[in-house]
Amino acid sequence: MSHFSLEAKIRQTGNPVEMLRHAQVGPYVFPVQAEYTNWRDEQESWMKGAVLFNQSFHMTDTFFEGPDVYRLLSDVSINGYANFPVYKAKQIVCCNHDGYVIGDSVLFHEAPNRVSIVGRPATPNWVEFNALTGGYDVRVLRDERSVSNPNKRTRFRLQVQGPTAGQIFERANGGPMPSIPFFSMADFKIGKYPVTGLNHRMSGAPGLEFWGPIEDLDGVVATLKSVGEDLGLRLGGARTYSTVAHESGWIPSPTPAIYVGDRMKAYREWLSGNGFEANASLGGSFYSERIEDYYQTPWDLGYGKLIKFEGHEFIGKQALLAMQHQPHRTKKWLKWDADDVMKVFRSMFNAGDRYKHLEMPAAQYATLPFDRVMLGGRMVGLSLYPVYTANVRGWFSLAMIDEADAKDGTEVEIVWGEENGGSRKPVVERHVQTTIRARIASSAMG
Repeated sequence: MSHFSLEAKIRQTGNPVEMLRHAQVGPYVFPVQAEYTNWRDEQESWMKGAVLFNQSFHMTDTFFEGPDVYRLLSDVSINGYANFPVYKAKQIVCCNHDGYVIGDSVLFHEAPNRVSIVGRPATPNWVEFNALTGGYDVRVLRDERSVSNPNKRTRFRLQVQGPTAGQIFERANGGPMPSIPFFSMADFKIGKYPVTGLNHRMSGAPGLEFWGPIEDLDGVVATLKSVGEDLGLRLGGARTYSTVAHESGWIPSPTPAIYVGDRMKAYREWLSGNGFEANASLGGSFYSERIEDYYQTPWDLGYGKLIKFEGHEFIGKQALLAMQHQPHRTKKWLKWDADDVMKVFRSMFNAGDRYKHLEMPAAQYATLPFDRVMLGGRMVGLSLYPVYTANVRGWFSLAMIDEADAKDGTEVEIVWGEENGGSRKPVVERHVQTTIRARIASSAMG
């Protein structure tokens, strides 16, 4: 059977925007139980006690090993590697030749000449393609996320975060924990089970992400529940997990900047027409026929500080050098007006037109959501990933706002809903557009 590629699927559709706009999938899937108690208490647990998230199934783990692994990483990412010892991690960011982001993930330095990249598939796919086609002496082993994996995962991955997380880990470890600086790793125990942990704060609260053999998953969870119940430990389900990154300000999924251009054609031909990049869905009120208008720079995502121009050549370097002194968009939070949010909910009871439903607690209905942000009749940015959290006690979204307009306290309008009644995605009901007032802020709590 011949390989059906992303490039072939784009040719069939004629336009990558149309392919993604009408993709038949909704938001990114977190294949764990939706709620263990209720999402309101689960959200509050990372502020009042601790939350336990099971991350074992929704992310791809890709392992790269060999004498050329550091050269490969240096060539394909904006990051510097002059000080990257074993048992350190970093946010790896990969760009295309024009300086637009293909993906970002967490990079773990597990052993000499061995790393793993964990996250959505866009980043490890690009690194693997370059490893296989660029003449590097690097072996690649993939452990696919569960929705694309007919086999059993090899590792579990859990996270405990919140003000009582430190006490829970000490109890589980049977004594004092090793000192683990931010984005560093260490070995310890959960009861009788050896694990490795990373100081990585997904919600912004203190805690650790940790992993071990998948066979130990049930025993590790049972141990944590037994030592953490009186310290306010709650299991967090998929509904809660879909809101966890937003308070801390991480934009979960950049648009992979791969869909057009001759220099990316070989990569599109290598990628599957049934993979993540081919089936991601675009949603929201921002419309353009040019897929490039959905691409993002490192500065848009808050990653400008990660660009290391000195000491290495990397894909996209010359384009980023040309961009660095130009105006950028900057990452902000938008605090939604409660009355306008209630207007959207009230439309559910109207006999006539209704507005696009706000699913609680996370209202993103596409993998790649983009809503227009307006100020004085002009578009000044894009709103991404709207959520409600019980900690904020309100609706908010992440946003990329033009630097000149990104002043805290400025009131803007978000255009909510899609044009012409909505796209052909099955998760989109017929609706009309409306506007929601919002205030620019530098934190979700601001």
